[in-house]
Amino acid sequence: MLNDPRSHGLWERTAPPAPVTTPLKENITADVVIVGGGYTGLSAALHLAERGTNVVLLEAAEIGFGGAGRNVGLINAGMWVMPDDFPKELGEHYGERALELLGNGPYLVRELIEKHDIACELETNGTLHCAVGAEGMKELEERARQWQKRGAPLTVLDAAETERRIGTKAYAGSLLDMRAGTLQPLAYARGLAHAAIKAGAKLHTGSPVISTGEVGGKRIVSTAQGEVSADWVIVATDAYSTGPWAQVRREQVHLPYFNLATKPLSANLRRSILPNCEGCWDTKEVLSSFRMDQAGRLVFGSVGALRGTGTAVHKAWARRSLKRLFPQLGEVEFEAEWYGKIGMTDNALPRFHRFGTNVIGFSGYNGRGISPGSTFGKVLANYILGDIAEADLPLPLTEVQEARFRPMKEAYYEAGAQIAHFATERF
Repeated sequence: MLNDPRSHGLWERTAPPAPVTTPLKENITADVVIVGGGYTGLSAALHLAERGTNVVLLEAAEIGFGGAGRNVGLINAGMWVMPDDFPKELGEHYGERALELLGNGPYLVRELIEKHDIACELETNGTLHCAVGAEGMKELEERARQWQKRGAPLTVLDAAETERRIGTKAYAGSLLDMRAGTLQPLAYARGLAHAAIKAGAKLHTGSPVISTGEVGGKRIVSTAQGEVSADWVIVATDAYSTGPWAQVRREQVHLPYFNLATKPLSANLRRSILPNCEGCWDTKEVLSSFRMDQAGRLVFGSVGALRGTGTAVHKAWARRSLKRLFPQLGEVEFEAEWYGKIGMTDNALPRFHRFGTNVIGFSGYNGRGISPGSTFGKVLANYILGDIAEADLPLPLTEVQEARFRPMKEAYYEAGAQIAHFATERF
């Protein structure tokens, strides 16, 4: 996108076309104006439009331009934090409610894909959280225990079963989550956009918001060439926030994350590497993730940015890692490379904010955008429609607080990933 092959890589090359959209060039009215064309904004637009609401969505660049079009494509349940930490962080009132909602989030994603016939390479054979050593296995066993006491369909697999499913001897075991799966993330975002337009929503791309205000009890959202007057504003810009809601970005520490895609593997290799197409990631602090796309490309990623010296360092590390994990691959050739930013909050949990009268938004998905974004978009729609009260929301209302030492931490993460990848996986 925007003539940058490293922004969306494989996903832009293989996703169905986005709907035809244009910049906002007039002054219009709406019931709700949504700022941001990622999963949250698109889900909210779709659910509102299906109920007859006059919805306008403004996207600064293109549909799925932010994290929605760049991520690995794992449809995860819950968040990074342990289940028992939800009530500790959010309080009992919100903690278990948020955990249940996010735990069931992948089912909503499947429902939307089926209902709207979205072609996005959906795979529903689960995900595998892979244990690195005994400590990694201990972590997964505890995570399983906490989810299982809540009735979630998680299973701890031993090393032999993990090897059979993945095709590598590298892991001490894994945690299989059958709620989860994989998809083509940009294709899913574009599919939601098509569905929202079909339901009656108006989508405008190339329309960054430059100012916002209030006139006569209406919220005014302005772009360079037009404005929307609405009763409600949904802020769905998250880690890529700029303009009037740049504080949402400043509340999060950006963690860079890259992906590399191999050329399609042979049929023989596909029988030995992820034959059931589970999505995988490991328990390392500087984690790795991998999954297969429908054409048989192995998509491999980790923390880091593909720019400057990082490009050569991370690609060399990826080749070494894949050689260790899957020696049957031989010499690896990558046909696509891309990276983006994960917005991390201080407790690795999302936020609910009110930015003014009838101006609201969820943010801070911490690398788990597909399911939470789809879910919270629906929640925002239900809240605006009056189906639920504020006390029924899954998160408490909080003030925006800038992350401490944010620039320093972001520089540390990018440089630290290079150092870690330069030094590891050497034979």
